[in-house]
Amino acid sequence: MKSPLEISRWLLAALSTKIFRYYEDRIPQDASVLVVSNHRSFMDAPVLMAALSSPIRFACHHYMGQVPIMREIVTGQLGCFPLEANLHRQQSFFHQAQILLQSKQLVGVFPEGTEPMVKFTQPSSMGEFQRGFAHLALRSQVPDLAVLPIAIASLEEVNTSAVPLRLLSLFDPSEPLFNQSGWHPLVTYRRVAVLIGEPYWIKSHQKEKYQGKQAKTVVTELTQHCHSEISQLLREGSY
Repeated sequence: MKSPLEISRWLLAALSTKIFRYYEDRIPQDASVLVVSNHRSFMDAPVLMAALSSPIRFACHHYMGQVPIMREIVTGQLGCFPLEANLHRQQSFFHQAQILLQSKQLVGVFPEGTEPMVKFTQPSSMGEFQRGFAHLALRSQVPDLAVLPIAIASLEEVNTSAVPLRLLSLFDPSEPLFNQSGWHPLVTYRRVAVLIGEPYWIKSHQKEKYQGKQAKTVVTELTQHCHSEISQLLREGSY
């Protein structure tokens, strides 16, 4: 059976996607890494794996673990771990990600959530970040943890439609974004730039702040750092 990295490279070759990688010297070596990136396409996970030349265990939406065929590709071949339904989602994410980071596997998150995947968006646009990844990093018991922001800048793409959104509500009725008319977009990259940001190392003093009254402040700082770093790289990659 092929590894997630081999599957990713095969998929990109099959789609004739060209990747341009920048600032690869910023990739941390011999450390636990939490990859944070913008998200518009089903190709984002394979693109990041190919760019980093490493398997990455991505947290993905609950419905991706429920839909036949998609489930086999996402979880079986690409090694992603679907989140639980809403009630246990955050707890499940923290538990699974901690285990992976402790074994120095790369873990990937898309903090924009589901919305940019179900709406047609411009290549240079980026939504607000959910803060779950910051909480994960700051409460982590993993030494030498780096949060690595990465921008995926589409240079040339093809936009089509995949399935009706209401069909996906059969697999995850708890997701309000599926309770609307229209189709799930399908963005296929022809040429894409992957720009690697400066790693944000989690220090002991930040973890101490997270345990105290400054917890909200340190979470906001990490979230905003990654958002602004990716936003800046996205503008740079779009030139």
